[in-house]
Amino acid sequence: MDDNRPIRATSGTNHEGTSAHNRRVIIDALRLNGALSRADLARATRLTKQTVSNIMEELENDGLVTSRETVRRGRGQPSTPYGLVPEGAFAIGLQIDRHVTRAIAVDLVGNVLIRKEANLPAGGPATGTPVVLQLVQDVRAELKQRVAQAEKRLVGLGAAMPGPFGIEQDDVDNPWMMGPWQRFPLLETLSAGTGLNVTLQNDAAACATAERMVGAAHGLDHAVCLYVGYGIGAGLILGGELYSGAHGNAGEIGMALLTAGGRLTQLEHRASLASLYDHLGVDPMAPDIYALINDRAAADDPEILAWIERAAVDLRWSVQLIETVFDPQTVILCGAPAALATRLIAAMQPLLPSNADRPGRSLPRLQLGMTDPWAVARGAAAEPIGHAFDPRFQAILKS
Repeated sequence: MDDNRPIRATSGTNHEGTSAHNRRVIIDALRLNGALSRADLARATRLTKQTVSNIMEELENDGLVTSRETVRRGRGQPSTPYGLVPEGAFAIGLQIDRHVTRAIAVDLVGNVLIRKEANLPAGGPATGTPVVLQLVQDVRAELKQRVAQAEKRLVGLGAAMPGPFGIEQDDVDNPWMMGPWQRFPLLETLSAGTGLNVTLQNDAAACATAERMVGAAHGLDHAVCLYVGYGIGAGLILGGELYSGAHGNAGEIGMALLTAGGRLTQLEHRASLASLYDHLGVDPMAPDIYALINDRAAADDPEILAWIERAAVDLRWSVQLIETVFDPQTVILCGAPAALATRLIAAMQPLLPSNADRPGRSLPRLQLGMTDPWAVARGAAAEPIGHAFDPRFQAILKS
């Protein structure tokens, strides 16, 4: 560990009865910074050296951390850094979208070990649930084959799908809303079908989680991920935490109403991948549709460029709105294929004036994020890991 490099960590507490929180603080610091010595951890978390030593011994016994090669710093005493054991825990991430479902397995530090996908048939949960459960079972079986202890160390299943959740919908066939899936008892069905603890969040929030783990939002406390997928959403990282809102619907910017041609229309009806598929007349379920769009955008296909010109106007407005309301350090465009996202960002320049347009910025107002179609599933997998190991207020309340 470089003495001059700042260590990102949440403060622990030396009061009695808070060992669960302090364990999470230590694990979180190692996830954020990599290997650290006990002295580094004590300094960063404001825990006593004895408390850190006791926790590290527990974590070693539990197979969650291990010592690394001793490091000598100048004339001082050599120190032993400790790092997380990737095989200390595993989780499965699941994405359910309009036409496709993806599942991945990750380890404690977020490495993707297995990934599988399948087309989601029409007919809603009645026909789609067996496909989803089979996909999770296939990933789980392969993980068990690769790592003998994986099943014992599997902490849960994180699921992500488009929102909004829990609202009344008049049109049950609305392809934007996935109404039948949102009314379906998905958590209960997945839990009963897998025997795992299951969490659910919207796809934009999951993508923001992936950005925070390994993408452009890593190390940032205030960032908004503008997710351009089949629909459009905003994943909100505020004060270092993912903000979901009262009902899990925070960031549903795709539902924002715009005036176009004298009538109101939702943002995602004009600037999402679904609107691009419609513009091009392509089937969203076509094999390798993501790669197809990327190749056509990279070749400056005139039809795609025409769509970009129109979509950039609305997305430019959305960035200005996000900056005005949330004051983030940066806005990250993610979800769309790389060539398409790159051309969208270029077409959105210059950005509209906002309170983020100030001198001395260290980050651009708008930047490219993850363009991997697996980012949502990866972020979803991070939620069970976070629920088990991240420092959260609920951990302090546990007896």
